[in-house]
Amino acid sequence: MAEIKNYTLNFGPQHPAAHGVLRLVLELDGEVIQRADPHIGLLHRATEKLAETRTFIQSLPYMDRLDYVSMMSNEHAYCLAIEKMLGLQVPLRAQYIRVMFAEITRLLNHLLWLGAHGLDCGAMNMLIYCFREREDLFDMYEAVSGARMHAAYFRPGGVYRDLPDAMPQYKVSKIKNAKAIEKLNEDRQGSLLDFIDAFCKRFPGFVDEYETLLTDNRIWKQRTVGIGVVSPERALNLGFTGPMLRGSGVEWDLRKKQPYDVYDRMEFDIPVGKTGDCYDRYLVRVEEMRQANRIIQQCSAWLRANPGPVITDNHKVAAPSRESMKSNMEELIHHFKLFTEGFHVPEGEAYAGVEHPKGEFGIYLMSDGANKPYRLKIRAPGFPHLAALDEMATGHMIADAVAVIGTMDIVFGEIDR
Repeated sequence: MAEIKNYTLNFGPQHPAAHGVLRLVLELDGEVIQRADPHIGLLHRATEKLAETRTFIQSLPYMDRLDYVSMMSNEHAYCLAIEKMLGLQVPLRAQYIRVMFAEITRLLNHLLWLGAHGLDCGAMNMLIYCFREREDLFDMYEAVSGARMHAAYFRPGGVYRDLPDAMPQYKVSKIKNAKAIEKLNEDRQGSLLDFIDAFCKRFPGFVDEYETLLTDNRIWKQRTVGIGVVSPERALNLGFTGPMLRGSGVEWDLRKKQPYDVYDRMEFDIPVGKTGDCYDRYLVRVEEMRQANRIIQQCSAWLRANPGPVITDNHKVAAPSRESMKSNMEELIHHFKLFTEGFHVPEGEAYAGVEHPKGEFGIYLMSDGANKPYRLKIRAPGFPHLAALDEMATGHMIADAVAVIGTMDIVFGEIDR
């Protein structure tokens, strides 16, 4: 009887390393992957279609739910596209706040990626270390927007409100005594900027801890060195962006090449890899965290010294202040019209791309002059990366497929959009 050589295996969606909804159909020869076919149709967010029936402002919270690990970065691209079409001037202070929170978001994203990627490859402690820092970053989100994840903080014309002067503090409870609470509240005595500065001082030491655990760890290197190699030319042809492209040695970063908001005023470096394997992409993202920390510190220093408005004073686009809305009939009408009807965007089309933690996240917006988008198309960075999974995994073992999925930093909210 002839021996069947190739067989087909379902990897996920129930597999812990498939991150939720990825179904990977693997064609195997023994344990070697001959072909990998990624199936993504298990989420169906339909954000692009939903946006056609919502006003421009109502679609903003949908952006948070695309890549639900990089919430404000998605909002950023959406707001930039609307501002481009309206010809809106964003106050300088709002631009600095946006850049600062875009980099806080980059840390949030890379920390989850590092924790999950480590966990997938067998480094169990990484997730616990990374989530320790994410807790502080979520507190920053909560301080400005009231929400820990889906912030809806960026608005067309600026940001929802200015940075708070005080941080919420922990209270004594059955679980934690006064001494423990005092330690937790140590950095919460001042404003949000004080809290951010204290975090930025500590953070490089934390990154050193991650590197101690992983960078020279021989098991980690055996799992990542030489796995999923992509040449620079191939990375460009496949449509890679972000750390996936920079890991292959291509120095491309929209923050430097096509700066938006105040990125042209920031001092930071673009880390690039040499060999284009999983290990290089790990090193690139770790260095990106250090650079993001630098940018946050620069923004914080500028914001301390320069008070000012944080949203446009055009009340056709941005709501008037609560005080003036309650004391002035004109402003009340503006407020009512804005939240019932929204604003009308002139006919035309615009594309805005941002250097999202995962790559280039773009919003292509078409307007027919109504208060809703005629068409919204999202350029999700993870989509071309996932499309290259077959090419990156072929010839490797099943266990290496896990490392390849991990190195892509995939979130399905933006892929099945």
